[in-house]
Amino acid sequence: MATITAGMVKELRERTGAGMMDCKTALTENGGDLEAAIDWLRQKGLSKAARKAGRATSEGLIGCFVGEGSQAAALAEVQCETDFVARNEAFRAFAAAAAARVFDRNPADAAVLDALLGDELRNLIATLGENMSLGRFARLEAQQGCIGSYVHSNGKIGVLVEVLCQNPATAGDPGLLELAHNLAMQLAATGAAALDPAGLDPALVAREREIQRQKTLDEGKPAHIADKIVEGRIQKFYQEVCLLEQAYIRDDKVLIRDLVRARAESLGDALRVGRFVRLQLGEETA
Repeated sequence: MATITAGMVKELRERTGAGMMDCKTALTENGGDLEAAIDWLRQKGLSKAARKAGRATSEGLIGCFVGEGSQAAALAEVQCETDFVARNEAFRAFAAAAAARVFDRNPADAAVLDALLGDELRNLIATLGENMSLGRFARLEAQQGCIGSYVHSNGKIGVLVEVLCQNPATAGDPGLLELAHNLAMQLAATGAAALDPAGLDPALVAREREIQRQKTLDEGKPAHIADKIVEGRIQKFYQEVCLLEQAYIRDDKVLIRDLVRARAESLGDALRVGRFVRLQLGEETA
């Protein structure tokens, strides 16, 4: 039997929002396996978390740089130890410069980025007296359309989203730029995992389906109707994690797919949402 520590319980509470005793029971029932304990809590209806989300575990900023015409943009994550340093003007300037360097040089990997910025970072560490590191980064460029960007006011979440059009003249239209910006804000707020159900990781969907099936059976629903109930809950899951299926954060009576369609009609062009990137400071990724 695995020893259940206070730290394990604390981490499970942070991941799920469940009560302390429920978390301890979940860990005990699952031999200390954190992921299995998360599923167990969800099956019992005790988890407040709709799905696995990375936890912000460090301080720092997401820097953003947008090119002229908003056809390309870049994000860069720079981590530090304390919020005090994260608010320092020199640190903020470095985060912005890191995003600009990603935009200009489009580094292939972290090693290349370190070669571009490592000396500047080490000088900043010596100046501010706190350990820092370069994290993830991303660059998107729309061949015909624009890149919407958004960085949350606390600097800890940054988003880029590609909106494509067919008419080259539409690419610089303020209406298209506004749509792209609003989609970036939507992604920052909701943390969508994919554009639509087809883009979801099959393993994620299978895991969710098993969680919902077990939860349905535990609720006492007959096995012969469980599949229909589970399918309804999977559709609701899609509405939570797929951008185009989500309700718009500014008007929950409008779906994102309808928002895009309406803007396409107003612009007289065919629009399509393409790639997107969402970086949350310190987020744990699989």
